[in-house]
Amino acid sequence: MNNITNIVMKPLEKSIYLKPYTMHFTQNGAKRTWDLLSIHDSVAILLFNISRNVLIMVKQFRPAVYLGTINPEDRKMDSQIDTKKYPPENGITIEFCAGIVDKKLSLAEIAKEEILEECGYDVPLSSLQFIGSYRSGVGTSASVQTAYYCEITDEMKVTEGGGTEEELIEVIEMTVADVKKYVTQQDIVQSPPSFLFGIYWFLLNKGPSLKL
Repeated sequence: MNNITNIVMKPLEKSIYLKPYTMHFTQNGAKRTWDLLSIHDSVAILLFNISRNVLIMVKQFRPAVYLGTINPEDRKMDSQIDTKKYPPENGITIEFCAGIVDKKLSLAEIAKEEILEECGYDVPLSSLQFIGSYRSGVGTSASVQTAYYCEITDEMKVTEGGGTEEELIEVIEMTVADVKKYVTQQDIVQSPPSFLFGIYWFLLNKGPSLKL
């Protein structure tokens, strides 16, 4: 997954996922503008394997995260990024299983499909517990992400997961102790805020009953 080479920055071309806009408006008598992106809504699933008391997560290369680690002076268009100065590992994130809402299915059905595709567990729809919906990237896209919690067992594992060839996802497991240590670091730059929300929800709502 980390064998990433020939990284080149180019201007945005035609995209099926992103639609850029500039909003013009007047606020308190002053004319303003704001650049926006329209993107798909998404689902995210917090998976807890009760057979071994571990949280199931995914690691993947996120180009946007990688770009954020590169000095603006080194982001020259049509020039290769120096991967020795900026190792691709800097763009590897730890996240929940997730996916965009791009099918005519219920959110729970999309979540079930993502669990199977990314993590390899075939779960019944009834096992998905709704956590809540919230907006991501309120400064640019404000898309809605819906989070679910799902308890799984080793017996539900039917494939190795890993997503599609385009995604290149690595499935990882973390103990509750490891997760607590991870989210209490000063710098948690390899995970999105929704990940932190999900972990703290889990510790607050499931920790006591699971005696974690």
